[in-house]
Amino acid sequence: MKKLTEKTPKPMLKVGGQTILEHKIKMLPKKFDEIIFVVGYCAENITRHFGKEFDGRKITYVFQKRLNGTGGALHLAKGILKDKFLVMNGDDLYSKKDIQKIVKNNLAVLAREVNDPSQFGILKTNRRGFLEDIVEKPKRSKSNLANTGLYMLNKTFFDYDLVSIGGGEYGLPQTLAKMSDKYKIKVEKSNFWHAISTSDDLVSAEKIIHKFAK
Repeated sequence: MKKLTEKTPKPMLKVGGQTILEHKIKMLPKKFDEIIFVVGYCAENITRHFGKEFDGRKITYVFQKRLNGTGGALHLAKGILKDKFLVMNGDDLYSKKDIQKIVKNNLAVLAREVNDPSQFGILKTNRRGFLEDIVEKPKRSKSNLANTGLYMLNKTFFDYDLVSIGGGEYGLPQTLAKMSDKYKIKVEKSNFWHAISTSDDLVSAEKIIHKFAK
C-alpha cells in the first residue's frame, strides 16, 4: 500500500467514499449490537473516527501492543466476548448474504473457491462439508476452498491452546481446525469476497462496491 498506509491503518482506507470498516459494519445483521475492534497500528485513527457508537451499535476497543497473530488478537477480547460471536478480518470485504448465511451456525468459517490454492490458506473438509484441517499455501491440494477470514465462533474456542504458526504468532484458523476433533465446524461457501492487499485491490473494490450489500 506504500504511502496510502503511512499514517492510516488499511481498514480506514476509503472505498466509494466510506472507510472499509464502515462498509463492514453496515453489512452486519441488526441483531449485532456491539462491535469490538482489536486495534494496533495508528489506533487513534479508528478510535477518533468511530468513538463509542456507530450505526446504532456500541463500540469497544481492545489494544494489541504485541503482534502475535489472529489467534492472539482474538484472545485479547476473551473477557468481553459473549457466548457466540462473529469474527472478521479488518481489511477484507464480504457480502451481506454471506454474513447472514454464516451467522446461522454455531461454529463456521467462510470459504471461497479459488483457481490457485497455492496462494491461500486452504480448508480441508469431510464429505459433509465440515472442517478437518487448514493448510497454508499448499503446492498441491485437492481442495480449492480458501479461508476468507470470516468466522462464526463461540467461547469453546478458548478451551483450546492456541496453535503456533511461527515467528511468535498464533493462528486463529489453525486453532479452529484443532477443534474439529470434538466439534462440527461448518465450511460455508461464499458468493463474494474481496481481499484488499494492494493498491490495485483498492481500485478494483471501487468498481464492484455495489456488490457488497447483496
